[in-house]
Amino acid sequence: MARIDLRLRAWGWLTRRQLSAATMSEAAIIALQGRRVPANVVTKWLFGAVPPGVEVTDRSMPGPAGQIPVRVYQPAAGESGDRPLVVYFHGGGFVFGSLDLGNWICGTAAARVGAVVVSVDYRLAPKHRFPAAVEDCYAALAWAADNAAELGAAGPIGVMGESAGGTLAAVMCLLARERGGPAIRHQALVYPATDMTDAREPGPARQDAPFLSAAEMAAYKRHYLGPDGDPADPRASPLLAADHSGLPAALIQVAEHDPLLPDGKRYAAALRAAGVPVRLTEYVGVPHGFVNFPGLSRAADQAMAEICAEQSEALDAGRAVR
Repeated sequence: MARIDLRLRAWGWLTRRQLSAATMSEAAIIALQGRRVPANVVTKWLFGAVPPGVEVTDRSMPGPAGQIPVRVYQPAAGESGDRPLVVYFHGGGFVFGSLDLGNWICGTAAARVGAVVVSVDYRLAPKHRFPAAVEDCYAALAWAADNAAELGAAGPIGVMGESAGGTLAAVMCLLARERGGPAIRHQALVYPATDMTDAREPGPARQDAPFLSAAEMAAYKRHYLGPDGDPADPRASPLLAADHSGLPAALIQVAEHDPLLPDGKRYAAALRAAGVPVRLTEYVGVPHGFVNFPGLSRAADQAMAEICAEQSEALDAGRAVR
């Protein structure tokens, strides 16, 4: 095993001391969800920022329990009529995360792929338990597809997300197949959780992995599913879906020092067994969350370059057959 970058290890230690779902009450978590990450030089360096030449618009769309905030990223240059559409779901264990923390990932995809990217501010647990996030994300996916022309897109659709957002992106592909659309051409899943049952395989360094310990994983699961949620439901554990055939081509990125490493590998194997084209990439020497901290992680831009290259190839090919 390659050693984790000392900067990422130190940041993980600091983050766990100040922001750990395993040690916070539900009331404290809900209160924290209402706070915004300050926009300054430090946070833009740490989390990344929207690249130049990308226009950002905040708006809302109707959801199953009220309006859902979304953020739309559009390339300012070039032809707008045939741009692909990418729908993004942020990470945070279904408990944390916001539109702001997706600025670098979404803005980079918009700039490099030439896509319109829609980021979804789905409802968070523990106030809104499973399947609230799932239904919000599907409603946003359907809305984005129905309003693609207004958003400046007319090309094929991709989905992407990291961590909990990677789970949601995978689930959206299952739901789109089961519910008759929208048609999704590509899924980019970054260190997704794909099996929430107790039967999941343990990953490496599970107890002391930066950003995601065993206790924190248990807390996220408890807050998200609550007392009544079924961890074997494919909407929570897409690996456990009865059938993975007919799903869109996938890029799955995993991290060497991530307790969710087996989840990504097993999902890639399940998709391949069902005849779905899959590219699986393991980034060495990095923990869960490494793509979210481009200021600290040397591998973050490499991972985003791979995501954008895979999206460009899949979505450009989709435009060619329209």
